[in-house]
Amino acid sequence: MGSYINVAVAPPAQDARRTESIKLYGTDAFEGMRNAGSLTAACLDGVADLIAPGVSLSEINSYVLDFAASHSAVPATLGYKGYKYACCTSVNHVVCHGFPNEKRLRDGDIVNVDVTLILDGWHGDSSRMYAIGKPKRAAERLIQVTHEAMMLGIKAVRPGARLGDIGHAIQSHAQSKRCSVVRDFCGHGIGQVFHDTPNILNFGNAGEGLELREGMIFTVEPMVNLGRREVKTLADDWTAVTRDRSLSAQFEHSIGVTADGFEIFTRSAKGLHAPGVTLKEASAEDGP
Repeated sequence: MGSYINVAVAPPAQDARRTESIKLYGTDAFEGMRNAGSLTAACLDGVADLIAPGVSLSEINSYVLDFAASHSAVPATLGYKGYKYACCTSVNHVVCHGFPNEKRLRDGDIVNVDVTLILDGWHGDSSRMYAIGKPKRAAERLIQVTHEAMMLGIKAVRPGARLGDIGHAIQSHAQSKRCSVVRDFCGHGIGQVFHDTPNILNFGNAGEGLELREGMIFTVEPMVNLGRREVKTLADDWTAVTRDRSLSAQFEHSIGVTADGFEIFTRSAKGLHAPGVTLKEASAEDGP
């Protein structure tokens, strides 16, 4: 679940333990994030087996609830600032924070499922795109571009790099493919707090921004539109959609900055990066 950053969108209240200081974590924290992240990835792998034409979004929510309960975990979104569901399900032109209601998926839809599981106090936050049946080529291309953009942003992570390097890598790739990057939401610090500092923007200039240091933990989660980048939030105060109703896609990983690069905590052990779509860059998940 991304953080709000655009002043035109009212931000939620601060997390109770969020501070403005950047946390640097050690070995124990990385192990905690590894466990939480792999559990979240396994949950999303299970969603791949469930998802199909005719399946309702509420069935996905029920699966996440049951999966969490059976693994001694808690969905972080459940009750978070009034949110009532165990995950977010964002279909087609929904950018993020879509409610898992009784809507049924149809052949050709694309959907982002965003899950954060808390295990032993650590938050594993990840989202993934799923193609339902056979999507149009434009939708497949959007998923491909978004995944590539996320991986390029992650591959920019190393001690001494700048936050702007991440945003620049994401933005420049998406725009080179004639897509746009949503600026109203961003990645965020994570660990024992759901949304922490720093904000990880999906746009920016290389060489600018906060310097990355070993031990930082945060999410990288670009939202990319096939049309224009402008979004609006619906009357429910959660669901964000593209203003021009163009398709939108998102991927998200939780990562840590290591001595020589990065570690992805939420990679799929089964290689299910985007079920239903063949990703040319899937091997990029192997690391720096």
